[in-house]
Amino acid sequence: MGLWIAPLLPWQRGAFRFHYPSDRMHWTFWLYLPALFVLLLSTPMLARLKAGLLSLALLAFSAWWLIDRLSGDGINAATLYHLRSDMEGAGVGDFTGYIAAFAVLVVLSLVPLLLLRVRRFHLPRHGGVLTAGFAVLLAVAVIGSPLYGDARRMYQQMKPVDYSAVAPEYVVPTRTLARPRNIVWIYGESLERTYLDETVFPGLMPNLKRLAGQALDLRGIASADGSGWTIAGLVSSMCGVPLTTAQGDENSMGRMGSFLPEAFCLGDYLRKQGYSNHYMGGANGQFAAKADFLASHGYDDIRDLAWFRQQRIAARHFSNWGIHDDVLLERAFDRFIELSRTGQPFMLTALTMDTHHPAGHLPVACKGTRYRSAHGDIGLLNALKCTDRLIARLVDRIRASEFGDDTLVVVASDHLAMPNDLSHVLETLQRENLLLFLGKDIAPRQLAASAGTTLDSGATLLQLLDPAIDAIGFGRSLLATPRAASASVAALKADPADYARYRAFARSLWLGEQTRMLRLEDDQVLVGVQKVKPPVLLEYDAQWALESVYLENTSRRFDEADPSHRLAYVDRCTAFEDASADGHWCALLVDSDQGMRLYRDAQLRRGIAVDAPLEPFHGPRPSVRQSRMISRTAQPTRPGQYVLELYASQRPARAFWVEAVSAQRKVVVAQQWVQPDSDGRISLPLGLEEQIDDLEIRAWLGHAETLAVERYALVPAIGGRPRS
Repeated sequence: MGLWIAPLLPWQRGAFRFHYPSDRMHWTFWLYLPALFVLLLSTPMLARLKAGLLSLALLAFSAWWLIDRLSGDGINAATLYHLRSDMEGAGVGDFTGYIAAFAVLVVLSLVPLLLLRVRRFHLPRHGGVLTAGFAVLLAVAVIGSPLYGDARRMYQQMKPVDYSAVAPEYVVPTRTLARPRNIVWIYGESLERTYLDETVFPGLMPNLKRLAGQALDLRGIASADGSGWTIAGLVSSMCGVPLTTAQGDENSMGRMGSFLPEAFCLGDYLRKQGYSNHYMGGANGQFAAKADFLASHGYDDIRDLAWFRQQRIAARHFSNWGIHDDVLLERAFDRFIELSRTGQPFMLTALTMDTHHPAGHLPVACKGTRYRSAHGDIGLLNALKCTDRLIARLVDRIRASEFGDDTLVVVASDHLAMPNDLSHVLETLQRENLLLFLGKDIAPRQLAASAGTTLDSGATLLQLLDPAIDAIGFGRSLLATPRAASASVAALKADPADYARYRAFARSLWLGEQTRMLRLEDDQVLVGVQKVKPPVLLEYDAQWALESVYLENTSRRFDEADPSHRLAYVDRCTAFEDASADGHWCALLVDSDQGMRLYRDAQLRRGIAVDAPLEPFHGPRPSVRQSRMISRTAQPTRPGQYVLELYASQRPARAFWVEAVSAQRKVVVAQQWVQPDSDGRISLPLGLEEQIDDLEIRAWLGHAETLAVERYALVPAIGGRPRS
């Protein structure tokens, strides 16, 4: 599904039109498939190769279909982000239908291989021509597919871009608030303003419609690239920057020490103004690293799924994603009253969940809620009607409380809805995000935003708090007229070149500018302002700009890196040395001029400069190893003398390291440089002085090396000596 800017009515400028995912696959593609099958069966020439290529292409298209059903935009920044961040907490159970359909597509993708057993049509003397025709048609089908288009789009977005022209536009507000007011910011999951359209959804959201009439109602708010999923919506609205998938693998969030450490967000600013910041959300905070983002940017208290589970709430109040909205918003009001009574200014952020795609959920408080619609009996409509009532009830209670006059309430969608059970309706409408501001001194009015996106939400809030503050990050207040050049203006242009500069600047916020010095702190590598857990591979271009940061498959990335670049690889010394590894950390630097240097643990802790002169070496560039699991699970092991006996049916031609590790404590218990005998047997003596609850067996191998372990066992040594 592509997002494109259609000619809009005045109040709709900046809104996006939604394309249903099926629109991405051009009709000609469906003509290619039968033709490819006919060409496959017409001649036995290279039949296995052709069948394999066709099956591979069909598998790739099937995977793209599944991703498109989940993202609504094919393979995009959100896809890469979620693949590289922690997926724990995702409500997979909501997508079983898509997953089952994908499984069917996978099976069907193997049909070309099965057809090899079918008797082929024989067209003598035309085998070469038919095979060439097959190759050309398959190439055309791939190039014409949305999969190829998405790959090109992501390649363009990941290309290095000079962002110096837009860097001066990045604003860090420093002005002291003249009159701090409490803030309650309610994010409605996928709760776009489009659902308030009475001509399409009559009576669906009467309560939010009423609140919109009492609020500063911003219309035509779009989602810029890099803000179209939940964590990206939070980042864009609070920090005024798009969330980027970054150089290499920098969004492997489990390995990053902090989330966008160079960004200055709404929570950071408010904390400096004496605010306390609090978050309540029903989902797992580790999903997509929401908790990491909040903790890195001024939030003092984060109450997510884990917190709600500790409250001993009945199971019926939980869905596949987490706590239902009725319980969440009830607790949010209690928290509002509790915080208001302290007398300290605060921002309370709540994120609902029951309107999550594809079908939504009904909490206990709304079990009888039904919405009669000409569109049919659609569960998501019931969930939307319920959420309308629950959010409005919370807002009404806040405004009616003794603390209501001193509170500014924000009701906003986190992003536009992704593919859901109403997509066939939404695709015909002009799309816009919801953004309402309610407060004692805020006059009710509807304002058409000129080239506005969610990047501008936080800046607009700040100007409502203090008219002299109208920017944060690249966000600009939507109250300002006329609209100056900004990230939002660039995002809504047909030409993506201008917006690419803003994305490139946002990418730099992960590491900062000073990335030529590496230092080891608490077994983490300090790269610029970011702490990263090794192994990590850094790739620098000829001008010493940091080209990529790789946290996954680092051994392979090292071998495949551009030979003209300098590489800095940090890992255990075992990755680089053969017979003298000491288990500590090392850094290997290599460049294109046959220069190399290995820095050891003590030097790394003092700090090393990656642009320092290297020592010459001769021969091919060295290869490095990466740790691979041999044992299936970590196992508790009592103190004593043991022998690890291992049989490998396939093993590297050269010797390699095998080690026993206490996984949780990251302690190497035993290590040996081994060369399997002719039968593939390996024996490793292992002495334990204390109980190890999480013993793992690992091998250190190059990315192209294979170790196929048929069986292994940890057996007690006989008489304290290894068994023969």
